[in-house]
Amino acid sequence: MEYPVWQLSAFGGGFWIIVIAVLHVYVAHFAVGGGLFLVLTERKARRLGSKPLLDYLHRHTRFFLLLTMVFGGLSGVGIWLTISVLSPQATLTLVRTFAWGWATEWAFFAGEIAALLVYYYGFDRLDAKTHLRVGWLYFLFAFLSLFTVNGLIGFMLTPGDWPVTHDFWDGFFNPTFWPSLVLRSALALLLAGLFGFATALGIPDAKARETMLRGACRWVVACAPVLLLSGWWYVGVLPEAVRDFVLRRSGEIAAWRTSYPFLLVALAAGAMALVTGLPLPLRRALTVILLVLGLGLVGTFETIREAARKPWLVHGQIWSTDIRPGQAAPYDAPFLPRARFAKVKQVTAQNGQEAGRELYAMQCLACHSVGGPFKDIRAYTAHIDAPGLEAYLTGQGKLFTHMPPFLGSAEEKAALAAYLAQGINGQKPVAQKPVDVTPTAIDLPPFDAASAPYLLIGFNSLGVVATAGCDGSFSLGVPGNTLAAVLVKRDVMPEVVTQDVTVTYEAPEGFKHPAARSDFWKYAKEIIGKKLDADVSFTGLAPDGTMAAGDKLYSAAGIPVTPYPDKGGVDPYPVFTLTAKDAKTGETLAVTKALAPASTEMRCFTCHGGAFAVDGVTGVSADTAKGILAVHDKRNGTDLASRARAGAPVTCQGCHQSASPNAGIDSKGLPGLLSLSAAVHGFHASYLAGGDATACSNCHPTSPDGVTQAQRDNHAAAGIGCARCHGYMEDHALSLLAFEKAAGKPAAARLMAPLSPRSVAAVADVRPRAAWTQEPDCLTCHKDFTRPEAKASAFNTWTKDAAGLFRNRKEDTGNIPCAACHGSPHATFVAANGYGLDGNNIPAMQYMGFPGVVGSAKRCDVCHTVEMQGGDVHHPNMERE
Repeated sequence: MEYPVWQLSAFGGGFWIIVIAVLHVYVAHFAVGGGLFLVLTERKARRLGSKPLLDYLHRHTRFFLLLTMVFGGLSGVGIWLTISVLSPQATLTLVRTFAWGWATEWAFFAGEIAALLVYYYGFDRLDAKTHLRVGWLYFLFAFLSLFTVNGLIGFMLTPGDWPVTHDFWDGFFNPTFWPSLVLRSALALLLAGLFGFATALGIPDAKARETMLRGACRWVVACAPVLLLSGWWYVGVLPEAVRDFVLRRSGEIAAWRTSYPFLLVALAAGAMALVTGLPLPLRRALTVILLVLGLGLVGTFETIREAARKPWLVHGQIWSTDIRPGQAAPYDAPFLPRARFAKVKQVTAQNGQEAGRELYAMQCLACHSVGGPFKDIRAYTAHIDAPGLEAYLTGQGKLFTHMPPFLGSAEEKAALAAYLAQGINGQKPVAQKPVDVTPTAIDLPPFDAASAPYLLIGFNSLGVVATAGCDGSFSLGVPGNTLAAVLVKRDVMPEVVTQDVTVTYEAPEGFKHPAARSDFWKYAKEIIGKKLDADVSFTGLAPDGTMAAGDKLYSAAGIPVTPYPDKGGVDPYPVFTLTAKDAKTGETLAVTKALAPASTEMRCFTCHGGAFAVDGVTGVSADTAKGILAVHDKRNGTDLASRARAGAPVTCQGCHQSASPNAGIDSKGLPGLLSLSAAVHGFHASYLAGGDATACSNCHPTSPDGVTQAQRDNHAAAGIGCARCHGYMEDHALSLLAFEKAAGKPAAARLMAPLSPRSVAAVADVRPRAAWTQEPDCLTCHKDFTRPEAKASAFNTWTKDAAGLFRNRKEDTGNIPCAACHGSPHATFVAANGYGLDGNNIPAMQYMGFPGVVGSAKRCDVCHTVEMQGGDVHHPNMERE
């Protein structure tokens, strides 16, 4: 914010840091270990009186001087130049905090230079004793330089108590100081051995050459286990969050972490191979390989150390963007006006791309290149459109803290997302395909209120069943729908009948043999065929069948329905025919129709890439499904993608408990894992925070412009959105996670940490609820069954258990389910969407001839054969309806 940005878009700043720093560290550690190698080799050569060894040592010293003093010195200056232009704020902090520390290190380095020059030029001029003393002096200065630098750069990852005390020594002797010192010392000695191989192979005398090779081998082999043990010590003293990131949560670090011990084994094995009877040319080739592996070892450790610092340059003090958290607060305030060198200060409709470019330079370019070899931003974002990138920016730095949070207003976030999608990736803004939804006319069975002996009402207890077969990758909700029916014998005092009567359901013709969507149905068939995880049960009924008789209710749970009729196209509202017959005579008593709505309209592609799978309006495509599995595997260490490729797709309910008995699904899940609802909402809430009901329509088929339009009830018509009952995305997630946290599941607390409620004052005020069994209670707003107040909200008042759910509740006489007269959840009467009134209001249209609550407008004659004299028989205040 305070300094201009060095524009390195083709490479990104991190590339140059890695190239210069790794090479410098490689040579600088050799400068330390090599100093000890010099004096010990000289002492041995003089003790043996070996002129070939002394001649070798003189040549080796010249090589050592040129490499460490010339290249080492210049690359050290290169590091300071690079970090000062890439991260001036962090560099300033290091200089100001440890000014005397750096001055001391530079004094030691000056001592190194002087001692080494005297050592080299005095090789044949000084007596043996004095020359050795100069060599020991050089090594002392080199080690003290390492000792000092180790404390100063270790501070950047683990500042220890320094943020509180601001004491020099607290920062210097930080938690990683001692393990890092041991590791770096062992690394220095190992590199001395490797470079010893390189120069020893040039010794003409075979005996002297073998002596030096064996000596160098001992250096390498002895240091390898020390490096392994000190590496584990180093990781063990890291702060818990950093250690968890290094060991478990970082996919980037995983490969480097795995390569570290393999490199040590390879170096030790190669060193031992060099002292066998291999031909000299083969030894030289092997030495080059070992030097490259040594460079790889240095690069591995430094990369892990740098990656472990994410999202910080100085842990807790300065982000990798070279911005202090204190400078950026509040984080959601406009950023560009506070950036001193920004050319654009305010986002407008005309300068969106230019503003996005400015934001990218100041908040992304420090780590990411554009088309370059290191962390190419295109590789991370090319498959995602601007809305998905906005979601990523919203969640940045919350659950996965390897990146700092996005700083800026909503307008600036949108500008950066649009620049990434269009300016960098060349995407064109995607307009949603127009959805062709036309009203559906339904031929309803006739009803004569004067003579009909029975009345049959059918309804769907879930409103819409959302499924995602995902082309054999995984299943988020199996295609199991539900139908319920009530048979009423009409009389002065009507009676609900369940004895000696059968009620059948029959799918519409186009849904009986769904061959058009073979991929989806092949996968659905696997699910229905019980090819699931062992702890998932699913009833798996046929498209036609007989409903089970229960307590004054008939039901069928687990009917395999998708929105894909075999004639092609999409129909989210298949109309089933329900028929009640006398079980003894087979006489038809009543016939009605009922919707079994189903949807695959999940917009996962918004963030995971791909597109809708079917007709451009619905379905999760194979590309999207693969993207989801890749993210799940990366973040959770699973192997779902490989299992899917091997023909063994999984159901989400196999690991995450989900109980939806009304749809014929029940799963226990794996111990300790969050429920499916808590996991999905809890994870995505960090990325969809701050939104309105459109956040819900990213996953649920509730968009008014979508092919399903599932939220079609009288609440939607009154402008009452999802948040009034379920809370905003953050609220909804917190209520589910609070329940899981109380059950002792540790992941719940991690997912809750970044979330702030919007409907109540604090997280502690959010009441926990169990998914599927505790939902908003209708009577919270409809007190005594009256109309609610204008801004009434049902959030945070849950039903006690499943018996209190609207879909399971019955009116006061205990005979008729509320949904039979009022309609299904999210489709309560009057229900209306692009598909018209007929299908959405079947009971009312069949028995009253107009849409509305069954029995409203004083139409008691629907069930009663004589005119009723009033009274609130079924529930209070019913007559107003």
